[in-house]
Amino acid sequence: MDNVDVLLLLVSFVGLLLLGVPVAYSVGISAFLVLMINMDIAVASATSAQRMATALDSFSLLAIPFFILAGNIMNKGGIARRLIDFARVFTGFFPGGLAYINIIAAMLFGAISGSAVAAASAIGGFMAPRMKKEGYDPGYSAAVNVTASTTGLVIPPSNILIVYSLASGGVSIGALFLAGYLPGLLLGLSLVIVGGYIAWRKGYRATTGVSLSEGLSSFFHALPSLFLLVLVIGGIVVGIFTATEASGIAVIYTLVLSFLYREIKVKDLYGILLQSANTTAIVALLISTSMALSWTMSYENIPQEVSRSLLAVSDNPIAILLIINLILLLVGIFMDMTPAVLIFTPIFLPVVTELGIDPIHFGIIMVMNLCIGLCTPPVGSVLFVGCGVAGIGIERVIRTLIPLFLAMIVVLLITTFWPDLSLWLPGLFGL
Repeated sequence: MDNVDVLLLLVSFVGLLLLGVPVAYSVGISAFLVLMINMDIAVASATSAQRMATALDSFSLLAIPFFILAGNIMNKGGIARRLIDFARVFTGFFPGGLAYINIIAAMLFGAISGSAVAAASAIGGFMAPRMKKEGYDPGYSAAVNVTASTTGLVIPPSNILIVYSLASGGVSIGALFLAGYLPGLLLGLSLVIVGGYIAWRKGYRATTGVSLSEGLSSFFHALPSLFLLVLVIGGIVVGIFTATEASGIAVIYTLVLSFLYREIKVKDLYGILLQSANTTAIVALLISTSMALSWTMSYENIPQEVSRSLLAVSDNPIAILLIINLILLLVGIFMDMTPAVLIFTPIFLPVVTELGIDPIHFGIIMVMNLCIGLCTPPVGSVLFVGCGVAGIGIERVIRTLIPLFLAMIVVLLITTFWPDLSLWLPGLFGL
């Protein structure tokens, strides 16, 4: 490893980000510059292009555009409103009930759609005006919506867990999906507790309760949407279909459901497909450039050097995991989730596996770390969406976000040092 190459890689990447260059281009340009000073420019160009193309040559990655499409169909198909009504049955009678409804509905929608941005947009779009009308502080409303929406990236089906499977060299997607359930639910529970305490301190009242008939009606209206989780995860675990096939089934199921709900018409499909194609293109570019950078770092022996450096500091798994958690929390502040997983998985995974830490467990740790980054400026995409739908600036959200951040970090530490929380369900199903 040449120190000049590493310095060029870091300086070029950080410098491009500071100049406002999109993350995908910053990653790709940095990788190309390092290759260019080690190879002939024609060879460097061909190598970069080859690595970018090879990165997308994966059957598993086909699941991502299908899950993105399913999420966009759900966003337009009336599913968010039905999940909100369902959450109201259980939480509306508590003080600050609208906050509980927001958190639980965002968890459910995020888990079903696999997209934190879609959850923040769909649930926030419904809940922000209603909470404002009931006297809730818009900053508080946005904070609970933003943090709760990220839980759907841990609770399957989750696109980012598919990306981690690719970056890790083939960790079972089904095992990762099962591993995310308990940590994701614990994460949601922590937000309910902290968000509810804040609501109680602020004196927010309960919403109007629902009758038994209304509750049953809300449940049966939401049941088809909730069944998607059973269909997708159950089919993968039982072995009926792969994750990629499950994503295609999710598209068909949500499309049929949205037509049955009469929320989507045939003329709406063009806009949904176009939006899904745009999102898929962005994700594909991030994946291809990030994999090119990952290969460049391997070419420079950076993962091996980092591994040796970390193990030289300590061979205690607790100390190493704390260091990695701190690094990933910092990375999440400045880098989008997909490139962060693709770049840092090859660096840290050899370290943790040498210490006897299960790759499935580490995948959940990594995703939970980066979920926190989605809620933090300057790159936090979910934070910007949540503030946008609430119609407020980021500065009005930060104060309320802090205790919710702390709750997420506590759950992260519990997940980190209690491996069975992640590994119990995969072990139960023999994965």
